[in-house]
Amino acid sequence: MEAEITTVRHVLILVENLPVPFDRRVWQEARALREGGYAVSVICPKGKGYDGTYEVLEDIHIYRHSLVEATSARGYPAEYLTALTHQLRLSLRVHHRQRIDVIQACNPPDLMFLIALFHRLVFGTRFIFDHHDLSPELYLSRFGRKDILFSILSLLERQTFRLADVSIATNETFRDIAVERGRMHPQKVFVVKSYPDAAKTRRHPPEAALKRLGKCLVGYIGIMGAQDGVETLIRAMDEIVHGRGRDDIYGVLIGDGPEFERLKSLATRLKLDNSLQFTGYLTGPRLMAHLSALDIGVIPDPPNGFNDKLSMNKVFEYMMLGIPFVQFDLRQARREAGEAALVVGHSPSALADGILALADDPGRRHQMSETGKVIAGRDFLWSAEATRYLAAFDAIFAGMGARP
Repeated sequence: MEAEITTVRHVLILVENLPVPFDRRVWQEARALREGGYAVSVICPKGKGYDGTYEVLEDIHIYRHSLVEATSARGYPAEYLTALTHQLRLSLRVHHRQRIDVIQACNPPDLMFLIALFHRLVFGTRFIFDHHDLSPELYLSRFGRKDILFSILSLLERQTFRLADVSIATNETFRDIAVERGRMHPQKVFVVKSYPDAAKTRRHPPEAALKRLGKCLVGYIGIMGAQDGVETLIRAMDEIVHGRGRDDIYGVLIGDGPEFERLKSLATRLKLDNSLQFTGYLTGPRLMAHLSALDIGVIPDPPNGFNDKLSMNKVFEYMMLGIPFVQFDLRQARREAGEAALVVGHSPSALADGILALADDPGRRHQMSETGKVIAGRDFLWSAEATRYLAAFDAIFAGMGARP
């Protein structure tokens, strides 16, 4: 039963591409709002084991809808319009429970401003844009063309910024985009980085089954989509095992996504079943145990106009756990990792070279590990980001009474 809440300001968070609480950033934001005295509701898709249409977790009301993820450019309109319909329907259900003071939309896609526009026109609701992804660049990285859909995505991004009372950027590059491309006033843009919770992102006893292999463990954690570059890592492992004749290297791929089954089949065709393990989606202590077993991490995301600007969760997780890692030349990731990462050219062969360079140099791995932990302990503090996040809501409510 949905309890009625009437005594505090109410924030509705919209997210379309991941369920909550699986979406770590959105869940951290929702908890920060709740701890800051707000009533919080979330509308998100089902998936990743979170299939209930409605539940309350930690006093946060979560409404979920079905979603079919697009696998081609033609599938995007159907996916987004279906999600938009569900979001409008559920937002009215949320409003019926309690008036919504602020809607926060977490892209992609950049269509959710339409839900906020409806609520602004009818109910006077304020709007915050939480800018997670660059939708035009994401489309370009997936399909390689600036067609009419690219132009539409660019237009929708501009309209989203135009409607927003405040925007939240995941890093300084996104802040510059909000100001320059979105024409937001600099004082209305707040940088809130997606740092993991240090209390949960810490070393555990390593997964025993992996350590018993007695090999140098190379790992990946993340989504396995067409734009994430996992195939490049698999082909690098093929080069290491079959091209270089190294049987002392073992790969561990942690995660799931639309490319999961295809990538597993590719590994089998390349005769890597004895050198590469797909764990699927892991969470909690089991995830930390697998990560704690790794000697080397990999960020195989290809260099392009999309990945070059992203702050990647993998960077933060590897550094907080003291895992040295290899990556391609990605500007934002290089800025955040510093000397904790080895940067190589974009090819399976170059990636194989980087992995083997670290595998054969334990001293260098140790130095990179310590560098990563020092930077993470100094800079990767979600508590500071949560304060900046709440400041965005203070800015919205300025002149309307203090935050409760």
